[in-house]
Amino acid sequence: MKIKEVKNALGKLKNIAFELPNGELVPTHFHVTEVGKVTKDFIDCGGTRRTETVASFQLWNADDYDHRLHPEKLVSIIELSEKLLGLENEEIEVEYQGETIGKYGLDFDGTNFKLTSKNTDCLAKSNCGIPEKETAKPMFEIAEGNSCSPGSGCC
Repeated sequence: MKIKEVKNALGKLKNIAFELPNGELVPTHFHVTEVGKVTKDFIDCGGTRRTETVASFQLWNADDYDHRLHPEKLVSIIELSEKLLGLENEEIEVEYQGETIGKYGLDFDGTNFKLTSKNTDCLAKSNCGIPEKETAKPMFEIAEGNSCSPGSGCC
C-alpha cells in the first residue's frame, strides 16, 4: 500500500486497527513511534546495483492505555513526514515487534489495515542459473499440432 492510499483510507475511519498475518489485532493502545524514509542501496547476487525506497511506520505497544491514535492524528503525522523527509508516494513497510522486529507489507480490507507477510527473492535468477517458473498450459494448447494418430507409438 502506498502513502496516498493510507491517507485516503484513514479519512474514512473513526478508529485505526492493524491486523497481524495470523488474524490477531495489534492492541488498540499502540503508538506509531516512527515514520521514516528508508533507502536501501545494494547489489544483487548478479552484480546489479539497485536502490529501493519505502516509507516505514513503526508500531509500538505502550503501557499507556488511556491514549489512542486517531485517524486524523496519524494523517497529520504522515503529512509532517512528507514535508520534512521528502516522502512522496512510497510503498509502506510496517515494523512491529513480536518476538523480534518484523517487517510487513500493508493492505486494507475496508475496516482494518492488514500487516502482510514479506518474502525474500532472488533478483538475478538468470545470472544464478535458477530457471524461471513455467506456467501451466491448458491441455488444448498442448494437444494442438501434437496430436497422436492411432498406432504411431506416441502415446
